[in-house]
Amino acid sequence: MRNFREHLILQGSPIKEALMMLDKLAADAILFVVDSDNKLIGSLTDGDVRRGLIKGVTIEQAVDDVIQENPKYISKGKQNIEQIITYREKNYKVLPVVDAQHKIVNIVNFRNMRSYLPIDAVIMAGGKGTRLRPLTEKVPKPLLKVGELPIMEHNLNRLALYGIDDFWISVNYLGEQIEAYFGNGHAANLSINYLWETKPLGTIGAAAQIDNFNHEYVLLTNSDILTNLDYEHFFLDFIHQEADMSVVTIPYKVDVPYAVLETSNGHILNLKEKPTYTYYSNGGIYLLKKSAFHHIPKNAFFNTTDLMEKLINENQKVISYPMSGYWLDIGKHEDFEKAQKDITQIKF
Repeated sequence: MRNFREHLILQGSPIKEALMMLDKLAADAILFVVDSDNKLIGSLTDGDVRRGLIKGVTIEQAVDDVIQENPKYISKGKQNIEQIITYREKNYKVLPVVDAQHKIVNIVNFRNMRSYLPIDAVIMAGGKGTRLRPLTEKVPKPLLKVGELPIMEHNLNRLALYGIDDFWISVNYLGEQIEAYFGNGHAANLSINYLWETKPLGTIGAAAQIDNFNHEYVLLTNSDILTNLDYEHFFLDFIHQEADMSVVTIPYKVDVPYAVLETSNGHILNLKEKPTYTYYSNGGIYLLKKSAFHHIPKNAFFNTTDLMEKLINENQKVISYPMSGYWLDIGKHEDFEKAQKDITQIKF
């Protein structure tokens, strides 16, 4: 992925410099003019330069003379998914992301991204992966390779595809390897922070350390899940249903080979001939409002199911999002072997 800073040019720079930068950007040829504080001033394309030259502007003059003022942009931290979808449908390809001070902090490129979701992502990667030993004796499970990439890199890439760029990774067992591999994420236009567990804190307990989420919505996921989940649809369903927590659930159908009788006090009320029942299991991927994290105790063992029960008991809206695509929890050796086969066939 291109570093977003390749799209930035300082106001006052000569048009000739802009032309060389636009040439390097090729199909992504648009620049965003910024001041010395990285604040967005305007945009510049080949067409803007061409129109300026026709009017008599020279390539030695400053880009300020040919820029488009008031360009379209995306505001970071706001729930603006409808606007983003509109931009995408109107065929805007490259858009700057600005913070509250109007400074450019990222670039959305719909040629290689599907969305820009207003979400922080928490990835739980502190487990020991004991069921996958001896593979995990010297390598943490999130760094075991599925195909050419570590399991967790597939997760990060999928989330980044939907514009999620603020990450919190919970680490413990061999966590220094995970931190060394992914670093701070800046080279991939991401921000990665690490939550160190000095003791096991369950499947969500480490997240109690976070007090500076960048968005009002948080996605929590286990690090060992391989999936092609449509995160935008997941988010839109969450918003539409006005949920406090949404749980990706995995449907399991059970075919009963006999007639099933429904009875009460010995009386047969109904008869179902060889029925099929569908049950839903926890898929280990969740969407929550930021406020839900206030229920997590500090420095205490706490599972996501504990939070789920707490929210339900407080009459908050906890919903199911049935998974319709590919999903695999890589917990055992047979799962790991299946992932190696599936990665070459499943469209991610």
